Amino acid sequence: MRPTDLGPSLEAQWVRVRARLKVEFGEAAYRSWLKPLTLVGQDDGVVRIAVPTRFMQDWVRQHYADRIKSLWRAENKAIRLIEVVVQMAAPPMQSSSTAQPGPGSSLFVTTQGARTQASSPTARIGMAPPAPAVARAGQDEVEDFGAPLDPRFTFQSFVTGKSNEFAAAAAKRVAEEAKVPFNPLFLYGGVGLGKTHLMHAIAWHIRKKHPSRRVVYLSAEKFMYQFIRAMRFKDTMSFKEQFRSVDVLLVDDVQFISGKDATQEEFFHTFNALVDQNKQIVLSADKSPADLEGLEDRVRSRLGWGLVADIHPTTYELRLGILETKAEKLGTIVPPKVLEFLAHKIVANVRELEGSLNRIVAHATLIGRPISLEGAQEVLHDILRASDRRVTIEEIQKKVAEHFAIRLADMHSPRRARAVARPRQVAMYLAKQLTSRSLPEIGRKFGGRDHTTVMHAVRKIEELRGSDIAFSEDIELLRRMLEA
Repeated sequence: MRPTDLGPSLEAQWVRVRARLKVEFGEAAYRSWLKPLTLVGQDDGVVRIAVPTRFMQDWVRQHYADRIKSLWRAENKAIRLIEVVVQMAAPPMQSSSTAQPGPGSSLFVTTQGARTQASSPTARIGMAPPAPAVARAGQDEVEDFGAPLDPRFTFQSFVTGKSNEFAAAAAKRVAEEAKVPFNPLFLYGGVGLGKTHLMHAIAWHIRKKHPSRRVVYLSAEKFMYQFIRAMRFKDTMSFKEQFRSVDVLLVDDVQFISGKDATQEEFFHTFNALVDQNKQIVLSADKSPADLEGLEDRVRSRLGWGLVADIHPTTYELRLGILETKAEKLGTIVPPKVLEFLAHKIVANVRELEGSLNRIVAHATLIGRPISLEGAQEVLHDILRASDRRVTIEEIQKKVAEHFAIRLADMHSPRRARAVARPRQVAMYLAKQLTSRSLPEIGRKFGGRDHTTVMHAVRKIEELRGSDIAFSEDIELLRRMLEA
């Protein structure tokens, strides 16, 4: 390629082009996207302009490159192409005909893969320096745009069981590794199962082990609020610099941005910019990326790039372990029967489970009575009623029929064969234990049977549970499956 020396007028042409761009696109767009552009040089009619990030490169190419080319060709017909390249610290303008690598030179790479020499930034042209790199601030400064961490939520206080051991192991790996093991780590599960706890634990561990790393935790709602605020005050560049300068970004409840196109657009570019810089991202939601509705396909695909770890509903053993740990921290002696009762009854989520124990302990302390099973039932009567309503008789019939390999229709049929009657009695027993329905209501759900038939079924199953350990364990398994 034969170099074309445009001479000293190249910089003057750039000045005039920038002035026209500012008039055409306005002060806000100019400050956000055009002011950071830095003239690098030219080669055979190709003018190179540097931007600090790949995100800005994509944006400038898509929205401004054609207009810049048109304006520059109006200044000089010899200009045939505008090339936008990425360089973290933009070099001074120089013509390729005179460019020579010196002791302080460095290389940057264009998206076409061409290697271009760039001299020391001390000689940068003074017309439009790029936006200054964000200085590494202390963690207190980081929290100005993040959310505070809960000191209770650490790995030490997280109780691990079969339902959450994979997610917990992945979270610890991210927190302990100096290099990014997988990006992003996406945690998902129902309400109150420990997603937020694990995210806080990751942040606390990294801050303790690597205090120099900038860690930011916030909800997707706060991310959206700050983005809207930046647009309102025409300060989007500061917003972008803040989030692109962190080392670890943790965003909770990303399902909140579903259906919010502008926020998704910004989140998408923030995600790409951090991944480009090999910065760690941790996300959480109530569903897997594939099941989140209202997300653009490109956003959904990015969320599933790294490791997706789900947190299942808690098991009885895990709930009991959580209650024992909580009781120990409260410094209160709680009878095992009370803890077992709560572990059986409060199955919705861990927050409700711990809240129930707090209520029982507070009531006993304030009233001055010892903690008992009867007292717990009285204090938690509203929660227990709500818990009972979560399991329906239809669900019980379906689960029991599947377990004993009979037809669902047999739950309502008049057949009295033992292979059908015994599972039907089990379903009646569980309906009495797990729902708030009356005996006549339960009987009507089983083919219009009398309430005395339900009473007989309940007594029969209770007798069998007392005499047959294996049968009792079978019933307990069914109960746990239904409660989960």
